Amino acid sequence: MADDAHLNEEGISSETLFEGNFLHAKRDTVRLPDGKTATREYVIHPGAVVVVPLLDDGRIVLERQYRYPVGRVMTEFPAGKLDAGEDPLVCGQRELLEETGYTAREWACAGLMHLAVGYSTEIIHVYFARGLSLGERQLDQGEFVDVFTSTPQALFDGCRDGTVTDAKTHSCALWLQNVLSGAWTLDWQTMPEGARIR
Repeated sequence: MADDAHLNEEGISSETLFEGNFLHAKRDTVRLPDGKTATREYVIHPGAVVVVPLLDDGRIVLERQYRYPVGRVMTEFPAGKLDAGEDPLVCGQRELLEETGYTAREWACAGLMHLAVGYSTEIIHVYFARGLSLGERQLDQGEFVDVFTSTPQALFDGCRDGTVTDAKTHSCALWLQNVLSGAWTLDWQTMPEGARIR
């Protein structure tokens, strides 16, 4: 890869604009590659995990929930934010169980994605899960989520026709399409019995 040093921006100063329970907003002054200065406003996010749950019959598990900032119900893969110091795999297992009621025998890390590089530090870790067993959901207080199953093709169609617009779900659909075709491979790990979240 080429040396990118000529593109780097250097932080000069930083101020906090907002500190909430979940997100923080900052405004930094940076020195540009040509020596001039500019400001960068961005949101500090703790990071998250998204899970692509694969059922034995070839279907996938999805959910629908109302997202207040965009004012609509969204179709998404199960996901949730990382707690401080939490291992992404543990977060994925927890969120899958809490939101859908499923636990998984096997997990594979597909990588990570930067969700909104222009204004957020958020990184989402992508996991696939298979060998699913259904139990009781454990939704958080005030969380309302409908869980449903779908064929991968129905998801791909939804991404194409604009029914599914969530960015992380679009990215996971790309992963899913390539995994199912055999173009991309995953390193599946069987979870020891004691390591599974119940």
